[in-house]
Amino acid sequence: MSKIRVAVLFGGVSSEHDISLKSATHVIQNIPQEKYDVVCVGITKKGRWLYYPGDLSAIATGEWERNPDCTSTVLSPDPIHKGLITIENGMVSVKKVDVVFPVLHGRNGEDGTIQGLLELAKIPYVGCGVLASAACMDKAVTHTILDHNGIRTAKWRMLLEHEMNHLSEKCREIADALGYPVFVKPANSGSSIGVSRADNEAQLLDAVKLAFSHDDKVIVEECIEGRELEVAVFGYDAPFASFVGEISSCKEFYDFDAKYVLDGSQLSIPAELTLEMNREIQQIALRAYKTMGCKGLSRVDFFLTPQNEIILNEINTMPGFTAISMYPKLMRHLGMKPSYLIDKLIEQALDNNDRAC
Repeated sequence: MSKIRVAVLFGGVSSEHDISLKSATHVIQNIPQEKYDVVCVGITKKGRWLYYPGDLSAIATGEWERNPDCTSTVLSPDPIHKGLITIENGMVSVKKVDVVFPVLHGRNGEDGTIQGLLELAKIPYVGCGVLASAACMDKAVTHTILDHNGIRTAKWRMLLEHEMNHLSEKCREIADALGYPVFVKPANSGSSIGVSRADNEAQLLDAVKLAFSHDDKVIVEECIEGRELEVAVFGYDAPFASFVGEISSCKEFYDFDAKYVLDGSQLSIPAELTLEMNREIQQIALRAYKTMGCKGLSRVDFFLTPQNEIILNEINTMPGFTAISMYPKLMRHLGMKPSYLIDKLIEQALDNNDRAC
């Protein structure tokens, strides 16, 4: 029986480019070689697509794109091709693929853009579809949908770029509504990039300006004092949730450095919770997953206040997949080792596509 050809996409035009390289390395290392042929496709920070036939160890460091054997490639939106068109020395060839694992974080990958291209190409892919990816990527849209469906999130306000002309006035209105401290976030960004805490008006102005450097839409949220909890969700028609995990950040909040740079943040799996509280958080995670239209996988993040109030923070449709990331660690606690988890993610992508056809 011939192997299934899976294309792994990594990199991308995103502030999370480097994390994608680490996630993809972990994914490729754990794809069962006896079952799958892997086609590696990297996207540079400038948006160039390259077929990469080189050593796996060069991906995480970023050296991959300097490999002389890299070949220009594009994913064809024409379903007749069912794969990649490579161009080398003026010669064009087609590499057919059976399924795509888009290990892309943040904008231009986790936001529905790649998913839309794959839908046009009629190629099955791992993870959420166009609408769920876009809706979960935009924090303002996520807040709006979850609030409407009775799933509690932090109190929030939104700022648009054209409001920069009277920013001081808008910030005073936000402070009156939410009080201090607040957290300021680009609406479309991940890994806590561009996120700041503000304790006064001067800090709020600076934080908003920083967030606008990453996106043209910014949200400001009330500060929630509480434990940071995460749940991994897996599946299509009958998704299930992992036990709840807890993060103890080595910094004031769990920002990019605390996640990926500094050594000191602690992950506790399972979190020290009563069985009833664990189940309640799992059920809210599943409800949010279904409400947002997620499929395949997502990581749902929460705060748990000292008063035992459960507040949903965000949903990540392509969560970090490095060796130290919470999603694979949570799934491993359920007995799903990385190779088994990745195999099942690819399998269900193919199965879901067959049902759709």
